[in-house]
Amino acid sequence: MIKIENVHKHFGGFRAVDGASLEIKEGSITGLIGPNGAGKTTLFNVIAGVLPPTSGVIKMAQTDITGLPPHELFAQGVLRTFQIAHEFGSMTVLENLMMVPGGQTGESLWNTWFHRKRIAQEEAELKERALDVLKFLTIDHLAEEKAGNLSGGQKKLLELGRTMMVDAKVVFLDEVGAGVNRTLLNTIADAIIRLNRERGYTFCIIEHDMDFISRLCDPVIVMAEGRVLAQGTAEEIKRNEQVIEAYLGTGIKNQKADGVNV
Repeated sequence: MIKIENVHKHFGGFRAVDGASLEIKEGSITGLIGPNGAGKTTLFNVIAGVLPPTSGVIKMAQTDITGLPPHELFAQGVLRTFQIAHEFGSMTVLENLMMVPGGQTGESLWNTWFHRKRIAQEEAELKERALDVLKFLTIDHLAEEKAGNLSGGQKKLLELGRTMMVDAKVVFLDEVGAGVNRTLLNTIADAIIRLNRERGYTFCIIEHDMDFISRLCDPVIVMAEGRVLAQGTAEEIKRNEQVIEAYLGTGIKNQKADGVNV
């Protein structure tokens, strides 16, 4: 689905991403982990078109998408969420979802004057779709709540819901579990698994909670100092001495691998 070849992103003399190469296979839930400052979020931003790469190539199904702006990637089904949710706080949860699809008839001033019937029909269809999404995510009881009033976990569910309002092919989730209580985190995990199995979504997830990663992700890719350090199953990664050294600065002989929070 996504192939990243020798990608660099430099900020002056600082190499945030320093020759990263990895693949995200179609239909997978790939985990991306690493210590703070490893370059994970910067790499996400480069893939999603938020930042241009200094060098390197990004391909989607053999098509070069390097440096494409976010709106063009969005149209191709490449979506991402952020560590801090970006909801429209003064709008309802339902309205936040209904505004996601682009090219709506009502976006044109001309159409608001002369094609009101078409706009009304389109909005009714969007509302029905949005309500189905909220039901899928088990937050349909919050449809008329202002998005700004949601808890952190509910806002993360809303962000996931936005990806369901369009034909997403690959979704990049940046610390979806940050600041989320365990009950809502389980709800988010269940939704990701269902979207992957039932609707064919491909995911790549940055997360620090290894229990969450272990439950969802295969493979797990580890970054350190802007490069890919290791790749494997969650259990293989937990026992990898290089990974433990990257997190703790010590070898496996001096640390119990299963206790490392990666």
